[in-house]
Order: sequence, then structure tokens, then C-alpha cells
Amino acid sequence: MTEGRRVVVTGMGVVSCLGVGVETFWAGLVQGRSGIAPITSFDASQLRCRIAGEVKDFDIANYMPPKEARRLDRFCHLAVAASDEAVKQAGLTDGSVDPTRIGVLIGSGIGGIITLNAQSRILNERGAAKNSPLTVPMMISDMASGYVSIRHGFKGPNLAVVTACASASHSIGEAAWIIKRGDADIMLAGGTEACIDALGLTGFSAMKALSENNDDPTGASRPFDANRDGFVPAEGAGVLILESLESAQKRNATILAELVGYGLTGDAYHITAPDADADGARRAIENAMAQAGLAAEQLDYVNAHGTSTPLNDKGETLALKKALGAEAYNTPVSSIKSMTGHALGAAGGLECVACIKALQTGIAPPTINYQTPDPDCDLDYIPNQARELKPQTALNINLGFGGHNAALLFRK
Repeated sequence: MTEGRRVVVTGMGVVSCLGVGVETFWAGLVQGRSGIAPITSFDASQLRCRIAGEVKDFDIANYMPPKEARRLDRFCHLAVAASDEAVKQAGLTDGSVDPTRIGVLIGSGIGGIITLNAQSRILNERGAAKNSPLTVPMMISDMASGYVSIRHGFKGPNLAVVTACASASHSIGEAAWIIKRGDADIMLAGGTEACIDALGLTGFSAMKALSENNDDPTGASRPFDANRDGFVPAEGAGVLILESLESAQKRNATILAELVGYGLTGDAYHITAPDADADGARRAIENAMAQAGLAAEQLDYVNAHGTSTPLNDKGETLALKKALGAEAYNTPVSSIKSMTGHALGAAGGLECVACIKALQTGIAPPTINYQTPDPDCDLDYIPNQARELKPQTALNINLGFGGHNAALLFRK
């Protein structure tokens, strides 16, 4: 990033369908393990898509008393767990940093949809007098940022970004600029989503966005494969601790990676479909690389948005070809959504963690379920097995309904 202070990553936290915690999450990715399974949180038997990436073995009681948990939607629960892990790794639990210099920016694509649906049923079935007075604070998308800041006493910039499936990446990129312009020294940033609910899933199904491969849950999400038939919905949370280099060095914090580029653009094309020319995604990639001063041949790994929908995967492949030129064919690309499903507003948080772990370990996660090549998707998608790459640079891409495009570039 070309102006202001350098921004580094000093902590990470994850809750996903592959498990709770960064190391469990990463082990599942490297193993090529799918977290997709039949939906168990409600009766999905009447839905066209009956599979999802649900977070298993997660108990919010391990993080807060039941009374407090009942005052928050599940998307906040997931954000709390991921944030606690990141804060602990970054060494921010001892109160040694001025809390007014630490901010929170956690995005969510649809916020408290579980609360919204539940309270709508109560209104229709039992009347207005039975609705919870906490309906609005449980539902609004900024509450993850608000509650996490309260929980940890972080009094710096506090806001939320809502840009559909690009929410987490935009949150991370905007948090970096907050640090660079001096409004904070440290930002907890990322995304959270708890969308496994009949209302959201029927809406996505009605627009034919979801996979209906219910008989093969672990094989249903197949980015870039010719037989892909839609994305598999998922829940989760992924957050980073971003920090100015000076602050991290002063604290002797362990630096995990540096954020060196951030591109954001709009398609101005369609509310759900990506631009057929991939112009917006192309410009986001090019802008991130230009900020970093990185040439195409210096990009070692791309974590693609890779949703497993026909239009996204074709368009994203085109965007990479336009942005990287001939080097696109020499640049390994993978989509972890083949294993995690699509966690919507949390996707970028999970995927930025995957990029940073790839830089740390020298291993790039695979695109599983890649069996039948698509002529429109002809890049190196690291099919089916993780690969030792020893990357020095990693690019994460996320694209959202409404034409929102984000690209984040990390350096080892």
C-alpha cells in the first residue's frame, strides 16, 4: 500500500465448518477435507438445497454466560470466538496498549437473519406483544463490531462494512487504511456470518444460486469444474489483527504477514450477476498489485473467490487472465470454498487466514472436487491435493452481489 504506515498482521482467529481455531481450520484445508454435510440446525427437508457448511462442536457457553449469549444472534457468537483467538495470539489481553488506539471493523453480509426470521414468526403467530425488545440490536449487522469492542474494551474506530460476499475483505482493507492514516494503531478486522436459515436459503435457491447436489454433500462444492451447479452456503467467522509496523515492533509482537495491496471497484452492471467482461474484478486485482508495486510474475498464489457457480468461476478466471496476462497460466489458483462452502460475508476473513497460512507454511490449499475441466476455466487450480509452493506473495479475491469487488495482497 503506497501511502502512510506499513500494516502487518499479528493475530488471526477462525470459526468454520472445518473446526474452531486457526490450526484446526488449516489442517482441514491441507488435508483436502470437506466440511459440507446435511443441514441439522433446522428441518430443511422441503428446501431445494439441504446441505451446508455448518459449524459443529461450537458452544457459545465456553465464551460467555447463557444469559448474555441469548442477547446476541449467532453471527455475533461466531465473531466473539474468532476475535478472542485473534486477540490472544496478538498479545492484546494484558491491557498494555491504549484502548483508544485499537478499533474493530467486522463485516457481515446479512447480519442477524436467524433472529429476523424467528421474530417474524413470533409476530405472525403470537402477536406484536411477544416480540423481543432485543430484536433490532440482535439483527443489525454492526453488532458484531459493537459487541467485540465492548467485550475487549477497544475504544478506537468502530464500524461495520456490508458488501455482501466481499464484506470481510473490504473490512480488512478499510481497516488497513484507518491504520495508515493514523486513526488507530491496531484494528481487529474481518467478517462473520450465520446464514443457515430457511429464509436465506430459500431466497438463494429461488435465484438458482445454490447447489442442489444433496446426495453428495462433500462433492457438491466444485469450483471451476465443468459440472458445478451452484454454491453451498456456509457459516463462520474469520478475523485478523492488523497493526502498524511501528506498533508491532514496539510491542515485540510476532508478525505473521504484511498487507501490501488493496483494490476495490464496482461493476455498475447487475444486482447479482458479475460483469461478463470481468472488468471490475480485473481492476480490483490490478489496483491491489499496483499498490504493492508487484509485477504479474511476482505473484505466487491466488486464493480465488471461486464460488462454484457457473458465472462467477468463468468471470473470475477471465479477470485473472486480463489482470495477469500470460502469467495467469503460471500462477497457482485455488478455492477453499470447495471445502468450506461459501460463508458469504465471512468468506474473505477465512480466506485471508488461508493466504497467510500458505505464506507461513509454504503450502497452498487445494481445490477439491475438481474432476472435469471447463474450457472457460483453464488455469492451474491446484486440483484435489495441497501443493508445496513456498509462496512469498498471496492474493485474495472476493466479489459480492451489487457488483462489489475486493482484492487483498499479502507478503511473507
